Amino acid sequence: MQQNDATTFTAAANEALLNELNWEDTRDFEAAARGFIASLDDPVITDTNGRPVWDLSAYPFLKEETAPPSVNPSLWRISRLNALYHGLFKVTDGVHQIRGFDLSVMSIIETDNGYIVIDPLVTVPTARAGMELVYKHLGRKPIVAVIYTHSHIDHWGGVKGVISEADVQAGNVKVIAPEHFLEHAISENIITGNVMSRRASYMYGNLVPKGVKGQIGTGLGQTTSSGTPTLIDPTDFIAETGQKMVIDGLEIEFQMTPGAEAPAEFNFLFPKYRALCMAENCSHNMHNLYTLRGAQVRDPKIWAHYLNEAIEHFAGRYDVIFASHHWPTWGHDACVDFLKKQRDMYKYLHDETLRLANQGYTILEIPEIIQLPAELFRAWYNRGYYGSINHNVKAVYQRYLGFFDGNPATLHQLPPEAAGKQYVELAGGADALLAKARQSYAEGNYRWVAQVVNHLVFADPDNREARELQADALEQLGYQAESGPWRNFYLSGAKELRDGVLDLPAPKAVSPDTVRATPLDMFFDLLGVRLIGPQAEGKVITLNAHFTDIDEQYVLVVENGVLNYSKGKQADRTDASLTTTRATLDRIVLGETTAAEALAAGEATIDGDPQKLVEFLSLLDTFEFWFNMVTP
Repeated sequence: MQQNDATTFTAAANEALLNELNWEDTRDFEAAARGFIASLDDPVITDTNGRPVWDLSAYPFLKEETAPPSVNPSLWRISRLNALYHGLFKVTDGVHQIRGFDLSVMSIIETDNGYIVIDPLVTVPTARAGMELVYKHLGRKPIVAVIYTHSHIDHWGGVKGVISEADVQAGNVKVIAPEHFLEHAISENIITGNVMSRRASYMYGNLVPKGVKGQIGTGLGQTTSSGTPTLIDPTDFIAETGQKMVIDGLEIEFQMTPGAEAPAEFNFLFPKYRALCMAENCSHNMHNLYTLRGAQVRDPKIWAHYLNEAIEHFAGRYDVIFASHHWPTWGHDACVDFLKKQRDMYKYLHDETLRLANQGYTILEIPEIIQLPAELFRAWYNRGYYGSINHNVKAVYQRYLGFFDGNPATLHQLPPEAAGKQYVELAGGADALLAKARQSYAEGNYRWVAQVVNHLVFADPDNREARELQADALEQLGYQAESGPWRNFYLSGAKELRDGVLDLPAPKAVSPDTVRATPLDMFFDLLGVRLIGPQAEGKVITLNAHFTDIDEQYVLVVENGVLNYSKGKQADRTDASLTTTRATLDRIVLGETTAAEALAAGEATIDGDPQKLVEFLSLLDTFEFWFNMVTP
């Protein structure tokens, strides 16, 4: 795989940060190491088939203190903190954490007779390895509860590595989550699951080799473990700020924070231990208001409000803050300062963006203007390791004003291929455009090179010189990026421009547990998205569906090129009626059987015209995972 050296311009840009940032402040390295008990003897965590899913030794190059020219020194710093300090750590009496075993952090809280586990990582093997380390050094006691802090998959996917569904059903273990957790945990991965997952392969650098010219982390953590996520439905939902629970003698007090970092999330206090869990509402980086893998824009105003509320609501009752990424913050004054500066970072981005928008500045202009005040800028936990000022400011603008900047010239622009051909012609042809772009590259103007050569790549994706120059420019931008996701996007794009989109097995978009937890309404919404509108035009198909094991009935109607459905009804006049079970439907969705096999086995029956069901199924699209990202 081709990987270029950093140019003199890139090296100079990275070196300039050495004069801008607060390198004398090394407290995070002390905090990341504080309370270390032990890590794994074998650094490779495997699944039950012996397949590696996580390697604690995957980043040996990060042992070097000084960043190479090909890495932004600030990103190098956070990657060292995330990669080098892994294992079991004591936070305070009764509170421990497993750090560095996945993208997220798993916390273990001691109760009178057992443990509460908070956020059991992404996959079963990493969560299980973490708990085995806990049992080895803290003692084997029963898990009495699991808490999901919020709806993102890296905070619940490994749950079956720490508890079983049977223990939950027997009433031995509670699973506690914020109100509406299940709805949001499932929905984010259903309707846009394919495109989100493909973009996530760029965001987390899954396609890029690890190394000083490749993937070195994501800022929030190093990367995600590989494997199939699991899910156990919550037994208890928290709905109100101030709500309390007592689990095996240990009191917990909650603060609801919906709509900030996640649509369903909460913070909570353990008064006995004077320890405040801030979920993912605080972390040692600037978070995303918009995540580059794609998602609905988050609300920085309410995010700042919740942080302010946490300061006031829990005032004087904690001496340590811990979260589900990175390391804790100790000392009441330091904790309050942390909360205030994270609060004011999000508030500043929100308010300044809208102040400038009201002055007439646009979505592309405002990010070039805004800089954080020095007291926020110099706090390491406000650096743009995961989010960035640039794309967070764009997120604020888009949340309030949308994609359109008000200039009618941008209202109906040509799509990339059509525009690309016009730009190439305007430049005097491909050779002339490349000659000018090479000159800009030689001057270190990589943003402009990437912008202009992109037109040629989309006009003529087979032009090898254009692809190579575009890849070179993206690579240097990646080397300069402080944000882990920015670096990973740039380097992933460069790799696919050089090597093409590799024909790899597509990752599974859903797991058996998430399929079983998906409401039928959401499943039929997905079928509506999969319906190929132009092919459905002029067709009218009415189908009844009855799922006998859950006694739910639906009417599905294809008309006017769309699919509509009604729950709890059966049409009197229908083309076909399908009778089956939800369990059979789940097996079909998971590829464990087919509709034809289910019919043949008597697991499903059709009354009426079976060809109408066949016709309906023929109108459903399938989504190719490895679609092009940087070429047409």
